[in-house]
Amino acid sequence: MSQYSNNFLLVPIPEYPPLDCAPSKTIKLVVLGGNSVGKTALIVRFLTKRFIGDYEANTGALYSRKFIVDGEQISLQIQDTPFVSLEDDAENICCQEQINRSIYWADGFVLVYSITDFESYRAVRPLCQHIRKIHLNANIPLLLIANKGDLLRARQVSSDEGLQLASELTVTYSEVSARENFEGVYDAFYQLCQEVSRVIGSSNGEKRRGLHLIRPKSPNMQELKRRFRQVLSSKAKSSTML
Repeated sequence: MSQYSNNFLLVPIPEYPPLDCAPSKTIKLVVLGGNSVGKTALIVRFLTKRFIGDYEANTGALYSRKFIVDGEQISLQIQDTPFVSLEDDAENICCQEQINRSIYWADGFVLVYSITDFESYRAVRPLCQHIRKIHLNANIPLLLIANKGDLLRARQVSSDEGLQLASELTVTYSEVSARENFEGVYDAFYQLCQEVSRVIGSSNGEKRRGLHLIRPKSPNMQELKRRFRQVLSSKAKSSTML
């Protein structure tokens, strides 16, 4: 357990506006997908409105904040994860044990691929099947996000292919750009939170036995703030050079 817990860092996101009352429920989401599809960028964009663009890969941070869903205050936890990849047979996925533990832990799932990476798109179907094997006979809300919608010239996956896959998997679909479109990212995550909240509310108080992720004792946001300052500084230098 200690080896696993050391791979995860709880990053508390400041509330805006400040929320004082105690949350009535906890919503736990996990974000999954291939390498360099923008999982961390999507999470931070949703929670802070910021786009940083440069992250240490596959840190597996657990983000936490209070959040309002349909007028109800909830405690929202979003688990970032290392990447998953296809096995040689292209029918199954290769993922670390900590990803399986996160899948077991979560109430809702965000599956991410990049429109510029067809291999990340191909990994979605076996990933979804893998989740449903872990959660047999469970009503599990899933969201499929096609990220990097601003990179149209590098597109390898069409919007129609994304919609078709979402229909086959019976999941919600959204094509977004974490870089350029906060509203699209926010709406997609918010709708998933609404669906998870309804599922939790309809369980009549019965809690699914999930995994408790052990949190570090002294979480902070200094690294995110440092990276954001670096991005602002680099943009200022670029403008000066021009």
